[in-house]
This record gives sequence, structure tokens and C-alpha cells, in this order.
Amino acid sequence: MGESNIQPFHICNLCTRSSFICERERTISWEEPVPEACLESVWSALVQDSLFPIVVSKLVEGSLVIKLEYQSMYHMHDMVSLYLENKANDAAHTLLTDSFPEYAALVAPWLFIFGKETVKGPAEQKMRSFFSLLEFMEIEILLGSTTQALMACKSISEFEASRLGFSKLLGPRIAELISVGSQALIVAVTKAITVVFFQGDYANLAQSIETAGSVNKLICVLRGYEDSSSLANVSAVLAKVSEHVSAKTADEILASIPMDRIAELLSPENEEWHEIVFTTLASLIKVGNLKAVEIMIEAGVDKKLLVLLGCGSEISQHHAIIMLKTFCELGAPLKECMGPGLLIHLPWHARLALERFVLSDQNVASSPKPQYFEVLLHRILQTDSKGIIEAIQGLLPLAERANDPRVQDLLLGSNLCDRLAFLLQRREPENNQVRSQTAFLVMKLACTGAEPYIRRFLELNIVHELIAMMQSSTNDLQDSAYHALHQIVYAKGGSLVLQRFLQLGTIEKLVNLLDRKCVKTKDLTVQLLVDIAAVGTKPCIQRMLSSQVIEKLVSLEKAGGSFSGSVSRYIHGLNMCENIQSAERAVMKQHILRKVRSAVRGHDLETSLIASVEVCVSEGTKAASSSRRNK
Repeated sequence: MGESNIQPFHICNLCTRSSFICERERTISWEEPVPEACLESVWSALVQDSLFPIVVSKLVEGSLVIKLEYQSMYHMHDMVSLYLENKANDAAHTLLTDSFPEYAALVAPWLFIFGKETVKGPAEQKMRSFFSLLEFMEIEILLGSTTQALMACKSISEFEASRLGFSKLLGPRIAELISVGSQALIVAVTKAITVVFFQGDYANLAQSIETAGSVNKLICVLRGYEDSSSLANVSAVLAKVSEHVSAKTADEILASIPMDRIAELLSPENEEWHEIVFTTLASLIKVGNLKAVEIMIEAGVDKKLLVLLGCGSEISQHHAIIMLKTFCELGAPLKECMGPGLLIHLPWHARLALERFVLSDQNVASSPKPQYFEVLLHRILQTDSKGIIEAIQGLLPLAERANDPRVQDLLLGSNLCDRLAFLLQRREPENNQVRSQTAFLVMKLACTGAEPYIRRFLELNIVHELIAMMQSSTNDLQDSAYHALHQIVYAKGGSLVLQRFLQLGTIEKLVNLLDRKCVKTKDLTVQLLVDIAAVGTKPCIQRMLSSQVIEKLVSLEKAGGSFSGSVSRYIHGLNMCENIQSAERAVMKQHILRKVRSAVRGHDLETSLIASVEVCVSEGTKAASSSRRNK
């Protein structure tokens, strides 16, 4: 038989005959391929007596079904496919009409996402009928199944399209469901909201909830539940809602959040809830400012954050540093619990981020001396490398205070940045040390001065000059360039750099650097791509994935040496990214896992690499799985 007459389909982990019987419903009703969890949901809704009997072994013997060697799928001959296609109407009717209502609620979201066009409409209509009739038990099942189905999407584009479809269905009903629903249903609704609704959706959602008087109902539910899942999800929804309601309602929400219980969720052993708790705290601070921070400090949140700095995971440490910096920037009184004596015991990256808020002498700055600055600026133009380096060293104290308005006016009002750009372009070997010291000064200005300086760096093409320097043949230059780039993308204003990267195709060029022969260039590029994953936006990450960054990282892993663990490091960076939703991150990581499995298939590293990647993929996803278990 010709290869063109064969169609692939997946098989779930049941016995062969039962698998194929289960596939009867899937083949009729679904676009391929379909997640195994989807088939399991369909199988739960079916009664075996209603299915036609086919012995798959006979089909295999007759070459009507062929098993692929390296995939958990079969190829199916057109004769079988056509036979099944004729039963499409019966299948949809069986699943959505003839089955018990709770089974229809279980299956409808899967059909809505993965079903063929002829089935999507009836599935949507079935879900609308559950909402219209306010069938609480069925709606609760439907919402749980919706979350599970969304998390099974194969790509971000599929997830986004499906999420929008569900948000249109669920959005107009949420306020009513919260107003009249049982406490269990309201908890299910909040869990669904955290997956289905994104930042831009909350404005309309908050208005409808406030208008319907549903905020008080959410507050009552929050007081009535003790489990971590309900506390985390209901608090998260209330915090997001508080960003878009009246000041009076926002104050009521802030006062209602049990901050002492929220603080307990920040214990190192509760890592599965850290991400959603940090999101909740950020929303409350956005609305309540210093007042919200003071409530958090009174509840001991600051102490929990300090504990995380000492013994939390790297991801939790990252979020804790950001939160403590926010506390300090708003003027929170943290010196008693976070004085200089504590700083020396913190990890170096935490100490670097926090010490300027703690050390009192940072607040006392003498006025900059313009005459001395002009002398240093003039010396930068000398031809003598030693004099240039001394001038750069003399400018470092000013760079440490680059955010001071007087210093900022002095530095940005001069042509200092133009001269730094010129020094970076002097590629003669005798200028290597000057270029390295220049990169260090650029890094200091970005760290302290942030966005105003980064804008100037972009205007003068300094950032891309550093990328070029990272590809040089001198280790010291490469390291200096990478460290400067690292600090620039992490600095306030780093998002401007990432936007420019997207506009100029720089991300694709960085990914292509992984094909270079120079080991040092590839190693630093991996680190920079991990940085971009940690601080980037969804478009940045999607651009990297579409540029085959995972496939290239797998190729590096196959080479071994310093590149071992490259994929895991990339996923680790993705786990720290605050610019994507938790659900988006989970879908991305599953997408990465599929790419890894495909790229490493048949290699000696297949088993160990997939196992290590699966561990990284599971990080930060426990909360979602716990929500499903507790529904």
C-alpha cells in the first residue's frame, strides 16, 4: 500500500483493543494529534456497550494499521478512516447528548479545543447550556476540564486561541456565578480565572464583579476556606480585581486579604504557591503602595522573603529580591531586619541588588564637580591607553551615583556616551584593555542609571557593539561584553533593549551564534539567551523558539563538556520570567519538552537528557496540578 494512504493517530495507554475502540470516537471527532488526557476524558464518558467491536490485531495483520517504531502512534489506512468518518454524527451525539450531564461537561471543553469544526459548535452550545441553566455541579466539572484542556495545548498560539474562546464563553457569566454559586463553585471559578484570564481581561471582569456586588462574596469565600489552593487562587483574583475597581472597593479588598496566611505560603516548603503569591503581592502593592507594604510587613512577609533569600530555590530568591527592592523603593522601614550585618550572609546577587537601599552612606552624596568631570572627559580622547583607563577609573564614582539627578544631568548633558561608543569601536589589539574597561563603565551606568542611559546606549548602537565584542577572539573582551549585556537587560529599561532586539532581528542572530565554532562565543550566547528568557516578553521567547533555539541547545548538549545542562538552564530562565502567565509558561515548557524528545531521539543521551528536562519542566507547575487534584 502507498504511504500516501496512511494517516497517523495517537494511542493512549490502555490495552491495544481498548485503545483502538477508544480511538473510534477520537478519529471521528478530533483534529490530530490529541493529548492522551483528552482521550482519557472521552473514554470516561463512554459506555463500552455503545461501541462497535474491532479487533486491532486483525487490522495489523491485514496492514490496515501500522505501529511506528519510535512514536506512541499508529498509522491508519484510509479504508479504516473512512469507515470511522461515517460515524461522526453518532459519536458527537453519544458524547454530548446521550451521556450523563457530568460526562458531557467533562468532554465538552476537549471537543471545543481539539475537535473538528463539525464538533466545535455542538460542544460550545453544550457549555453555554450548562451556564444558562446554572447547573452548579456540571459547571464545576466543566471549569476543571477546561483548565486541564488548555494546559494540554501543543503551542502558545493554540493556547491563546483556545483561551480567548473560553474567556468569551466564561466572561459574561462570572459575576453571576460568583453571586449565586456555592462556595465550591466559586473556588472553581477563581481557579479557572487564573488560567483563562490575562492582565488585559481583568478591567471588564472587575467592573462586572463590582457592579454585581460579587466582591463581598469572594471575600466571604476567602474567609471560609483553609486549604492553600483556595487561599492562593481567590486571593490572586481579588488582588487583580483591586487594580480596576473604585478606591473604596480596593481598600476593602486589601483589608480582607489574610496576609498572615499569605505569608505562610512563602515558606520554602510551599514553593508550588510562590509564583501566584508573588503575583498577588505585586497587584496589592500596585494599588495600595506603601500602605499595602506596611500591612505585609506587619504580617511578617518581609521576614519570609529574607528566609527565601537564605534557603529558597533560585527562582524563589529571584522573586524575593524583586519584592524586597519594591518594598525599599516605596520607603518601607526595613533597616531593622535587613541591616548591613545581614547583607554579608546573603547570596552575592541578593547583596548586590539590595545593598544600596541598606547602606546609609549611599544617601549622602556630595555635589559632582563639573570641572573635574571635564578633565576626565578630555582624557578619554587621548591616544595613551593608560591615560584613558585612568580616566575611566576616575568616572566610576560618578557612575555609582548615575541615578542622582545632578549627576544624571552632568553625564547625559555631555558627550560621554558618544565617547564610550567610540572607544568600543576601536578594535585594534592594543585597545583591548580600554574596550574591556569601557564595557565595565557602561555596565555601571546601566545598573545605577537605568532607562535614561540605556536609551542613549541604544541611540549610539552601544548594545549591538557589545554583542559584536562578545564574539571576539579574546576571552577577557568576551566576558566583559557579556557581563555588560547581562546587566543591561536586567536593568530598569532593559525592556527597551528587548524591543529593539525584536525590531532588528537580533534574537534570531543570537540564536544563530550557537552554530559558531568558537566554544567561548557559544557558551556566552547560551548565558545571554537564558537571560533573555528570564526577563523577556512572550514575543521574545516565541521568537527564540521559532528560531530553533531548543534544537540548537540539544545539539550543544550532544557535544557535552560545558554545554551539558544547556536546555535545563534555558527552562530555568523561563521559570523566572515574570512577563508571562503561569499557564503560558506551562504550555511553553511542554512544547520545549516535545522539541527535546524529537531532537534527541536515538542518541545516547536520549534517556538522561529527557529525564533532566522533565525535572525542570515540572518546576513551578505543582500549583496547577494541585488545583486539578483538588477540584
